[in-house]
Amino acid sequence: MNERIKNKLALLPDQPGCYLMKDKNGTIIYVGKAKVLKNRVRSYFTGSHDTKTERLVSEIEDFEYIVTESNIEALLLEINLIHKNNPKYNIMLKDDKSYPFIKITNEDYPRLLITRKVSKDKALYFGPYPDVGAANETKRLLDRLFPLRKCRVLPKEVCLYYHMGQCLAPCVFDIPKSTYTKMVAEIKSFLNGGHPVIQEEIQRKMNEAAENMEFEKAAEYRDQIKAIETVMTRQKMTSADLVDRDVFGYAVDKGWMCVQVFFIRQGKLIERDVSIFPFYNEEEEDFLTFIGQFYQENEHFIPREVLIPDNIDVASVEAMLSTKVLQPQRGEKKKLVKLAGKNATVALQEKFDLIVRKQERTIGAVEKLGNAMNIPTPIRIEAFDNSNIMGTDPVSAMVVFIDGRPDKKEYRKYKIKTVKGPDDYASMREVIYRRYSRVLKENLPFPDLILIDGGKGQIDAAKEVLDNQLGLDIPIAGLAKNDKHKTSELLFGPHLDVVPLERNSQEFFLLQRIQDEVHRFAITFHRQLRSKNSFASRLDDIEGLGPKRKKELLKQFKSLKYITAASIEELNASGLPKNVAKNVYDHLHQKESDSEETT
Repeated sequence: MNERIKNKLALLPDQPGCYLMKDKNGTIIYVGKAKVLKNRVRSYFTGSHDTKTERLVSEIEDFEYIVTESNIEALLLEINLIHKNNPKYNIMLKDDKSYPFIKITNEDYPRLLITRKVSKDKALYFGPYPDVGAANETKRLLDRLFPLRKCRVLPKEVCLYYHMGQCLAPCVFDIPKSTYTKMVAEIKSFLNGGHPVIQEEIQRKMNEAAENMEFEKAAEYRDQIKAIETVMTRQKMTSADLVDRDVFGYAVDKGWMCVQVFFIRQGKLIERDVSIFPFYNEEEEDFLTFIGQFYQENEHFIPREVLIPDNIDVASVEAMLSTKVLQPQRGEKKKLVKLAGKNATVALQEKFDLIVRKQERTIGAVEKLGNAMNIPTPIRIEAFDNSNIMGTDPVSAMVVFIDGRPDKKEYRKYKIKTVKGPDDYASMREVIYRRYSRVLKENLPFPDLILIDGGKGQIDAAKEVLDNQLGLDIPIAGLAKNDKHKTSELLFGPHLDVVPLERNSQEFFLLQRIQDEVHRFAITFHRQLRSKNSFASRLDDIEGLGPKRKKELLKQFKSLKYITAASIEELNASGLPKNVAKNVYDHLHQKESDSEETT
């Protein structure tokens, strides 16, 4: 604990609010809420903690706080601050599942669509559905029952859907608006559990058609009834009513939390969401934070009821959600909440070992690497590799690993600008200077460790730039390879000694992953550049063919081989003026002729 933190701890108020923990770069790494700021914030810097909390505290160099009028205000503010700052230690819901909805558009002649995006466009949305197959099956049934418009743009004459009885053809006929209003109301009723009424009406029509000996029509009605039964069959887990509701349950173990959410729509359990994450606050408090974030992006699609465990503050949840929040004490709803909690316990037990192994492979490996090198834990590692073939198109690449995992949005590519010929040392000096002078200029985060794919010469070149030109003190190490081009050893220290690492240790595997990744990234960039330059050089100095037309040619023909094989007419058809097409054809075929004569 530094002097700044000590002084601030003495001034903390006895009031509710939010606190923002910052690292050495001033980046917010954790946002929390507290009923009493003084007690909660001080607790981080006193007593013992589990490993993950110790790691959070070890990175805290400063903190801020915001006083609120109540605990509920603190909760709402916390949700907004997490959303704005994206702190790495907070619960961050990055749900890769996107459930489909059925949408009735808000148009004069409405359409029925499948969408994964819910917009505030006054349309009607139904769902979510467990998968797109279920949504499509339901839509196909509705298309057979309700002849809404199908075409995105109204055509000038009737289409196949009209002849199939699945559209009233408002493009040609004057259809009263009331007809569509009635159909939309019937679809709403159907999707909200009113399908038995519609099924009875179709049954009546089928009987009537059979009596009139209209057997084809009766068969069509029979098929519609079967389709309704197939699509709307209830699952085993149902509610007595047809209310849309979300059911929450959670479990905690060893500083980790699992939250399970059951989505119940029209009385049926159609899907569940499982989230597992570390938590750093009281479990009830972080569960509230989870609920707030869960609905933040989809606040306009909150169900009619939300069921939560009975140890959670209902008032806090109601303050976040504009819906009915219940803590059932008996009956089917109570069973659903208990079942969600039981599933959370099972999921946490099943996945905990996997999470521990993953943590060991990443964060644990980073910590052990720091210990082996006798440096602070290298949370952010930046690695460099050069690539060239006989000095042509020299490039360099940088990859970034944070907490032992690649952060691809931070990767960077470099074309070597000042070096002629195959000079790895000079190339490394150029790239290191360009990278870290920019870091200084733009106040970007500094790495905790720089890794160079190479030996003593490349490392010395990088150290020379950092020490003598930029005045930076950042640990630099080298990754040497054996004769099979595999990671062999880590070189570090004033004399670039070999750091002893077990070959089957997680920290050694981490170095292998980093070295393989930076090599892959550099080689890929080099190949892209060579391919581009090779293509461009063959098409240089052709009259009328500028950069834009070169790019368009490659887009059309995919490769120089196919451009060369094209006739003048084909080149002209691709968009080149006829005289330019002839110039390209003559130039490429002259090159071929020259090559044959040389051979």
